Amino acid sequence: MFVLIWATLLFPVRGGCANTGASVRRRQDCLNGFCITLSEGEITAEAGLCVVIPCSFTTGYGFTPQHLVWYKCEPSKQRCVDSDVIFHTNKNNKKVQSEFIGRVSLLEPDVSQKNCSIIITDLTESDSGSYQLRVNGIKYGGADGFTFSPRTTVSVKDLIQKPTVMIPPLTEGQQTTLTCTAPGLCSGSGPEITWTWRGTGENDSDITGNITAFNTENPTAVTQRHSSTLTFNSSAEHHGTNVTCKVSFTGDMTTEETVILNVTYVKKVKITGNTRMKEGETLNLTCSVESFPPSLITWTKFSEKNMLNGTEIEMQNNTDTFLQEESGMGTFSISKLTAEDSGQYICTAKHLHNILMEKVDVTVMYIKKKPVITGDTTVEEGDTLNLTCSVESFPPSRITWTKLGSKTNLHNGLDTDLQNDTGTSSLVLPNVTVKHSGQYICTAEHLDTTVTIHADVTVTWFSKILKNSGCEVQSEVLTCVCMSEGFPLPTIKWPLLKNHAEYSVITTVSNHTVNSTVTLTVKDHSNTIVCVSSSNEVGEVQQNITIISSERQEADQRGPSTVLPWAIAVVSFIVNVICIICVMFLWNTRKKVKPNQEDRTYMSLQKRDPLPEYDVIGQSLN
Repeated sequence: MFVLIWATLLFPVRGGCANTGASVRRRQDCLNGFCITLSEGEITAEAGLCVVIPCSFTTGYGFTPQHLVWYKCEPSKQRCVDSDVIFHTNKNNKKVQSEFIGRVSLLEPDVSQKNCSIIITDLTESDSGSYQLRVNGIKYGGADGFTFSPRTTVSVKDLIQKPTVMIPPLTEGQQTTLTCTAPGLCSGSGPEITWTWRGTGENDSDITGNITAFNTENPTAVTQRHSSTLTFNSSAEHHGTNVTCKVSFTGDMTTEETVILNVTYVKKVKITGNTRMKEGETLNLTCSVESFPPSLITWTKFSEKNMLNGTEIEMQNNTDTFLQEESGMGTFSISKLTAEDSGQYICTAKHLHNILMEKVDVTVMYIKKKPVITGDTTVEEGDTLNLTCSVESFPPSRITWTKLGSKTNLHNGLDTDLQNDTGTSSLVLPNVTVKHSGQYICTAEHLDTTVTIHADVTVTWFSKILKNSGCEVQSEVLTCVCMSEGFPLPTIKWPLLKNHAEYSVITTVSNHTVNSTVTLTVKDHSNTIVCVSSSNEVGEVQQNITIISSERQEADQRGPSTVLPWAIAVVSFIVNVICIICVMFLWNTRKKVKPNQEDRTYMSLQKRDPLPEYDVIGQSLN
């Protein structure tokens, strides 16, 4: 193991504690049996680090080496002197230059091994120069020494090597340790290692790490590396931040290395975009999830049918879908929205072995072109008018009722029952009358759209015969007048006309009133009652009218006279006398006529002047 370490230090490569350049060849020089092997060419090193001067030697016959002495002097000097001593194996030697004390050591302390390699730590540019070796010992029992003329040239340059920062895989929520190892393989003064964290806003903050020193494969006094560890709990906030390890050596020599942290993490899925749209507009939804590495985004739409089968519809067919694979963002678009596009849309983010989902409800606001009115628009007087206006829309439309010619909403009335803001409104009017007939307007207000529809309401009522209907006879001319009201307009019928060939009927109409006048000739009108009927779609009504003669009407109009009592008395006396005469005449006549002659006389009289016959329901006038 020692041989391996010695070989590593003896022939270092770039990035170690010294650099021998492109060639790492050795050269041996001998004189009088004393030989020395040094590296060929200039040895380059960096300030703040260390340099190894590889060296081995042999001595002449009878010479026993006891101490090694190294000098540093200017190349122009032919021989280094005592004032140039930088290292002496004899600890009691006082000639060693003060600036080299503690900085120079042998790789192999046993001089008998004839390994003269030394390591110089905490280099500065002033350490550049020529280094020469002298061997002191005993020859044939007396003190002796030999100075080797070949020299090794060392050139100390500015420090360019950087620390080595080891970063294990970082996962959010787990404890992590970063390790920063200072460049060089030295046993000199331990460097100061600091950590700097550059986070949001480019602000730097120092982080104290646990500085530890550990040796190489064989823990010797000359082969130590200096490292610092930084332990923390990884989080998403650490992702993308810069961590710098700075190493400060003796003599204000510093070097640093900056690394970017990549923390594996995933945050909550977010969906952005307007989820309340109008029919015909374009829907744009963006699903994103902050994560590292980026997640794969897919869109699906919830379907009860597909969910029963355990599957979902991936939104790629018949839709404008834009997915950025493994970018952590997916945009979903539907143009010319319809009501069927409403529903639940699902964004799925796949991050490594994790599946995250977020749902959003999309609402398409719409309204059909026209509301619909249902209910019977024809209602009988006294019944209840019940109309319902509805319109398919979302959100539900606000529906109001008005009547043509009135600017007042019917919901302000006391006799209405309206349900607004539900897309449906019922207009209920109990105990309707003629005044409720007319045009009713349903108005649906949906967002900034207003649509209307109307219904014409008709209130029907039974026809009725007015009191001023009647019949009058003047000079055998019968005139009957019937006035009837109703809606729809009633039809007046005179049953007596079916038995008469000649008559006239005059009908006039005014609003909801029908006036029918019948004129015909009659001979005898005593005890005559005329039947008249009035009917419409609602029903039929009949009434009997008594005939009044014009003479009676005139008498009624004249009123009582002062001579009336005397006239009545005179007439009564004359009537009584006539009646007595008639009774006596008939008594005498009966004695002369046979019994069957009485029947024939009655029939004869009946044929000459027949009496009228009447029917109560449908009477006729003869």
